[in-house]
Amino acid sequence: MENISSEKVSGGPPSPPPYPVVVLKSTDLFTRRTSCQSFVSKATRDSWDRMFDEAHGADVLIHTDDNGLVYAHSNVIGMASDVIKGMMKQDKRRPHRKSISILGVPHDAVRVFIRFLYSSCYEKQDMEDFAVHLLVLSHVYVVPHLKRVCESEFEKFLLNKENVIDVFQLALLCDAPRLGLLCHRMILKNFEEVSTSQGWLAMKESHPRLQKELLRSVAYELNCVKQRNRKQKEIQTYTQLYDAMEAFVHICRDGCREIGPTKIETPHVSCGFQACNGLEQLLKHLAVCKLRSIPGGCSRCKRMWQLLELHSRICVDSEQCKVPLCNNFKERMKTQSRKDEKRWKLLVKNVLSTKKIGGSPFFLQAIDVTL
Repeated sequence: MENISSEKVSGGPPSPPPYPVVVLKSTDLFTRRTSCQSFVSKATRDSWDRMFDEAHGADVLIHTDDNGLVYAHSNVIGMASDVIKGMMKQDKRRPHRKSISILGVPHDAVRVFIRFLYSSCYEKQDMEDFAVHLLVLSHVYVVPHLKRVCESEFEKFLLNKENVIDVFQLALLCDAPRLGLLCHRMILKNFEEVSTSQGWLAMKESHPRLQKELLRSVAYELNCVKQRNRKQKEIQTYTQLYDAMEAFVHICRDGCREIGPTKIETPHVSCGFQACNGLEQLLKHLAVCKLRSIPGGCSRCKRMWQLLELHSRICVDSEQCKVPLCNNFKERMKTQSRKDEKRWKLLVKNVLSTKKIGGSPFFLQAIDVTL
């Protein structure tokens, strides 16, 4: 009321009232999800269902398996499916009552299919019982709306490890690429369980070529997973090496705990560099180890020498650097073999690229490192 009154005072038109909010009950949502996908009124849907159930004025006989009959109206089902319309035109025996056959699926599945052509409605239990048959019928008789409904029901509720092989083959035959992709993903994700199902064994006998293709996909997926894991481990290793290089500079330039120019009085306090503790232990060991000068003697000392050399290769200015032996290692690079030099440059490039260094005050930029 305050907004309207203020607008009247200013001379402008009043604001329109807000749109009414329609609150759907949970039962309405459940019914719409499971029984009907139509957005017309319930009274209209009931009229269509009643016309189908009572078959008043029906002029089409649909023959099904087990000598079953379904009565329908040619105008309704002909408008819903051009294929059915063409079948009725081919029947010239009875001008006033057409006769067609829908065979190969259960009689009740045909009834659910024809009912859907009338009102686009279905019962939840009918969909659970005949989803496979309805998908086939929607493809054969070109009813795209029903195919989308079947695909959605499989995606949300009906697809499982037991039927995924059968549904996958059906999706390939019925030109349902999204459903086929979903089945393929489920097969790869749950291959151990799926490969022992009855559907897999049946496919092995009837479609051995498809089974080989799936096995090839599984092998490819496993290889991709191994490559991703290896890549993640590499990135983790390069990240740890970069953190160690930063901690090196921090220890030798600023000091940390018991090593460096200034020692921290409270060693238990964190300095912010996670690699400091491990590096300090290595430096202490290097200072007192008696095997460090023996070729192939101490593995810990060898690791420390490698870290020192890596630092020297990414250090910007060895003259100003506080890390021990930085300049010595730079001189040593000139005498190394071409193979070793290439290997070290690749390691440096990976370490710098992992952190995407752009302006570090004491490390080279990643773009400056070339093989």
